[in-house]
Amino acid sequence: MLDRLQALADRYDKLSELLCDPDVASDSKRLRDLSKEQSDLQPTYEAYIEYRKVTEELDAAKVMQGEKLDDEMREMVKMEIEELSARKDELESQIHILLLPKDPNDDKNVIVEIRGAAGGDEAALFAADLYRMYTRYADTQGWRVEMMDASTSDLGGFKEVTFLINGRGAYSKLKFESGAHRVQRIPTTESGGRIHTSTSTVAVMPEAEELEIEIHDRDIRVDTFCSSGAGGQSVNTTKSAVRVTHVPTGIVATCQDGKSQNSNKDKALQVLRARISDMMRQEEEAKYAGERKSKVGTGDRSERIRTYNFPQSRVTDHRIGLTMHRLDQIMNGEIEDIVSALTLAEQADLMEKEA
Repeated sequence: MLDRLQALADRYDKLSELLCDPDVASDSKRLRDLSKEQSDLQPTYEAYIEYRKVTEELDAAKVMQGEKLDDEMREMVKMEIEELSARKDELESQIHILLLPKDPNDDKNVIVEIRGAAGGDEAALFAADLYRMYTRYADTQGWRVEMMDASTSDLGGFKEVTFLINGRGAYSKLKFESGAHRVQRIPTTESGGRIHTSTSTVAVMPEAEELEIEIHDRDIRVDTFCSSGAGGQSVNTTKSAVRVTHVPTGIVATCQDGKSQNSNKDKALQVLRARISDMMRQEEEAKYAGERKSKVGTGDRSERIRTYNFPQSRVTDHRIGLTMHRLDQIMNGEIEDIVSALTLAEQADLMEKEA
């Protein structure tokens, strides 16, 4: 491990030199790529530098412990050794996690799709609740949310909603949200006070860049239609809404959020690339399902991952057996504890496989 860390430190130092090179500074693409590489290495580099410093101080303290010391000094050295040993153990654990294989999509923006599934109007209302939960969580992270497309229900819920969350690390935190979310509560439409169970599905896809997924004009069919729903004068009068169909796969993406047809087409293509990339990723993972399946699931939207029980103010994540009794805060976007628990479960799974 130490050899690997030293090689990483050498690369970090080399990147620092390159970023000061005028030739690199004049090449925007190379400057961006090298800056990102150094930024990715920085947490591990800093942990390793501190680990090396703590190890040196610990070795020096142990040497001092073997010398002739008065009782007061001996006690001070003993306490220093205990503190340094504890910090060394912490850094070793931190470094082991930092060296785990990293998902190449972790730093990407995400496109999120939420659909009302079983439960009719109640499922659509819950889809709207989930949309609000994720947008409020995005606010706490300093991320920007951009609506891509939405289909509303008569009661104000979402039959389907697609939106972009723009922020570094968005995929790393939200990738475990894909799956079926189940709600248990008394619907507003229920006159008898009975608890109903409904579901909404969530799909979280890393944003795919044009270079990653190339879509040829000959492979797509573009249809335009009038926007529907709430909006300005252009709604139902101007064919600004766009539906793009990828003929080879049959995948379809629509966008009617913007007033410009060109803007809607660009957004629809953005969603289309993400869906094609997600399909390719799932097909690849299916080939190695036995090897790659983790405790936190595969991201299949049909897999039931979480239950939100309103009468008991309880949220349960079925993949890791996590139960929390603060549903109101969670629905208000306070999901960081769930995100952290799922991340730790993935790290533990990876460490087990590495071992």
